[in-house]
Amino acid sequence: MISVNNLSVQFTGTDLFSGVTFNIGDRDRIGLVGMNGAGKSTLLKILCGWQEPESGTIVIASGQTVGYLPQEMVPDSIGTVLEEALTAFSAIDDLEHEQERLTAEIAERTDYESAEYTRLLERHNEVTEHLALLGGARRQEQAEKVLLGLGFKHSDFDRPVAVFSGGWQMRVELAKLLLRHPDFLLLDEPTNHLDIVSIQWLENYLANYSGAVVLVSHDRTFLDNITKRTIEITAGRIYDYKCPYSEYVVQMQERRASQMAQLTNQQRQVAQIEAFIERFRYKATKAKQVQSRVKMLERMEKISVDEVSTESIHFQFPPAPHSGKIVVEAKGLGKAYGDNQVFDGVDLLLTAGKKVAFVGRNGEGKSTMAKIIVGDINDYTGTFKLGAGVQMGYYAQNQAAMLNLDKTVFETIDDIAQGDIRPKIRNILGSFLFGDDDIDKKVKVLSGGEKARLALAKLLLTPSNLLILDEPTNHLDMNSKDILKNALLQYTGTLIVVSHDRDFLSGLTDELYEFRDGAVHEFKGDIMEFVQNSAEAPAIQTIQEAPKASSASKQAYEQSKERERERRKLQNVVKQKEQEIETLEAAIAEKDGILATGAAQSAEFYKEYQSLKEQLEQKMAEWEEAVIAAEQ
Repeated sequence: MISVNNLSVQFTGTDLFSGVTFNIGDRDRIGLVGMNGAGKSTLLKILCGWQEPESGTIVIASGQTVGYLPQEMVPDSIGTVLEEALTAFSAIDDLEHEQERLTAEIAERTDYESAEYTRLLERHNEVTEHLALLGGARRQEQAEKVLLGLGFKHSDFDRPVAVFSGGWQMRVELAKLLLRHPDFLLLDEPTNHLDIVSIQWLENYLANYSGAVVLVSHDRTFLDNITKRTIEITAGRIYDYKCPYSEYVVQMQERRASQMAQLTNQQRQVAQIEAFIERFRYKATKAKQVQSRVKMLERMEKISVDEVSTESIHFQFPPAPHSGKIVVEAKGLGKAYGDNQVFDGVDLLLTAGKKVAFVGRNGEGKSTMAKIIVGDINDYTGTFKLGAGVQMGYYAQNQAAMLNLDKTVFETIDDIAQGDIRPKIRNILGSFLFGDDDIDKKVKVLSGGEKARLALAKLLLTPSNLLILDEPTNHLDMNSKDILKNALLQYTGTLIVVSHDRDFLSGLTDELYEFRDGAVHEFKGDIMEFVQNSAEAPAIQTIQEAPKASSASKQAYEQSKERERERRKLQNVVKQKEQEIETLEAAIAEKDGILATGAAQSAEFYKEYQSLKEQLEQKMAEWEEAVIAAEQ
């Protein structure tokens, strides 16, 4: 057991939390929640000994171990993935030596009834049980099992850790921590660098973990599937709920509603007492009653309502400009990095207004496909094209890292703001929680969450009808994720979102594309249906180009050739219409530029301008008819 007694911590001269007291049992599953800055990560650091409190004590039962995974760290591994994972078992050597020493000492002693002899036996049993739990004889087998569960392949085991990205290096650190099997496992945002499959594996592992688990996470589903207890840090105090996160939210709201009701009743009571005192203050016959009520007010314990932050980002995406019916089209698409064929033979067709998710293990090609769509990758096989009138907005997985660290918050937005947007920069930044004191800060001093919010703010500056978001929820708190999700639900354009957050995806998209084993598989349905379907009996349609069926007869063969000729003819019509549309749009844009000068124009000018717009509308209709015919 870990016993936390009267713990207090200060930050910049004010109490982060004060007088905090609670216990962590040997098999507890605890979710640690609260606003950003409430002290969740600080409390974990204190529990593991990384930080000292101002006052109070942390008592850990003798012989019990604590393991901690911070939210961010800089691994310095020089070995291979498997070698680094096996370093987790260095503690086994120490335990084996201790077991040998205890065995020898017990054999030599004869004071069988003494307390010291009993303590030796108890420690010997603890060490023996811990060794059995760690499975010293099966070290490599256990290491491989955990690495595979966290998404590594057998072919990765002999690769140096240093060649992997920071996210994959964090997975190695998590694997080492799990293999050490501490009695108390403290995890700060462990899902940030995991995909859905690895998160599900970790959920199952932690559900069956023999020690205690304390989690900080912004992933509701992850918390609900693991925790049985929720500790909330708010306004420097803690509240302990014996339930998972979703039930906690309901109970917390009920508690605050009750506090408000009690406060309202107390304020009414105080007002009545004060009115009595004021009315009879100078009447001698009422002096005793007045004095009694004065003392009543002095003794009354004031009811307080927990401080609730009303700060939250608030925004909506600009209306999506009109685009053609076909937004993204790929045929036989393939991409390889050297000998590594990420995917091949992929056919993909997205129509206007569609909202889809890309899911699958990391490294299977989700971000690669996103980069092909936005034009960052051009060395692919097969064909790919965007539809007419597509205007893209892109949030890359490392978008926050791509910000210029030496610019200020204001300069970051001012550099790309144009026209009527420029006077509204402060308002835009304010909606993303950047106040007057924040806008002159350098990007380099911002937290991960602040950088993520700034990167999202940049998306609002240019209207788009195709949004591609690659892991947009990393570093966002639950409230910010909810607001982003609501804005995306109201977004009128086409959406492609790459995410491992099941709660965020739930209800947001109606179609999924799973990247798996070098192919892309389509699933019609919601993420929760996909997860359940995958667990029970995967029935996913592979969207690879099917081999052409051989003709059963010469007549069928001729029909097939005729259909192919007709398809090519219609595709040429589509291309012709797209060229005509581009010509008309250029002519309209030229006249828009003239109108922007404010100079007076002739009636003939406006007549031509209106005619161009009508022609464009007609060509767009013809283009859509040609596209539909080609599809059929």
